[in-house]
Amino acid sequence: QLVESGGGSVQTGGSLRLSCAASGRTFGSYTMGWFRRAPGKEREFVAGISWSGDDTLYAESVKGRFTISRDNALNMVYLQMNRLKPEDTAVYYCAADQDRIIRTEGYDYWGPGTRVAVSS
Repeated sequence: QLVESGGGSVQTGGSLRLSCAASGRTFGSYTMGWFRRAPGKEREFVAGISWSGDDTLYAESVKGRFTISRDNALNMVYLQMNRLKPEDTAVYYCAADQDRIIRTEGYDYWGPGTRVAVSS
């Protein structure tokens, strides 16, 4: 089970830190990712991190502003979001993938999502 938290409403330029708590199984060996779905749009990949935390992958739209990290001892994954823009408004989802390669789709487990709203 994956459960996201940390969403909320911020102004342009603000920051939020999303957290994803994993339970029910050990996700330490899974690739973890963050996705988002903006109103009226398809779900899109935001960031991914390898099981060890050594490798990361970001969507071009968030590169340099968002940072994904994980703490396997706590079974937690984080998404630090800085310099937020109105176009970052979306429901953000945490996901786990049994594949060791960071992929932008095909994840196996999903959380229910947490809403982020960025106002101008």
